[in-house]
Amino acid sequence: MADKKTAQPSKKTSGGGFSAPLQPDAALAAVIGSEPMPRTEVTKRIWDYVKKNNLQDPNDKRTIRADAKLKPVFDGKDAVSMFEMTKLVNNHLKK
Repeated sequence: MADKKTAQPSKKTSGGGFSAPLQPDAALAAVIGSEPMPRTEVTKRIWDYVKKNNLQDPNDKRTIRADAKLKPVFDGKDAVSMFEMTKLVNNHLKK
């Protein structure tokens, strides 16, 4: 029987790209919390907030309606598409 090699743990420890923790500004922190987190977690928490508060347009699920907390994040817009949301949220994240 041949010896099987054991899986070596990944040595990559630095987070880059989507996994790098970013600091939300005050407007975004009011929605998702103030601790640094990766972009993927930011997006997940925003979607959790949108679904919890029933902010998706019932006629077009790709449109998100802003409430008082999201309006500053959405640059004062009443509604944005989910694609535009990502762009606007990135403006509220710092390294």
